[in-house]
Amino acid sequence: MLEIKHQDDGKKGEFYLGNHRHHLAEMTYTWAGDSILIIDHTLVDDTLRRQGIGHQLLNAVVQLAREKQVKIIPLCPFAKSVFDQDLTLHDLLK
Repeated sequence: MLEIKHQDDGKKGEFYLGNHRHHLAEMTYTWAGDSILIIDHTLVDDTLRRQGIGHQLLNAVVQLAREKQVKIIPLCPFAKSVFDQDLTLHDLLK
């Protein structure tokens, strides 16, 4: 099983699978102040498709947002589609 890793420099962040130089999957976000993060990109390598990796990455972002008590703007089409369908995430929407 692959481990989801997290990197955040205070302005941008990402959850990813793979190593620092080569990501097999990633979900990136940008901070908009201290209370909002914007999910702007999701990528999953073809070799990992249909394994729920995108949802695992989104769950990691959601967990971060809940821990830090921040709101999310899902600009990425994948993240937006999940937020549109999952009512349990609507409390995080900005």
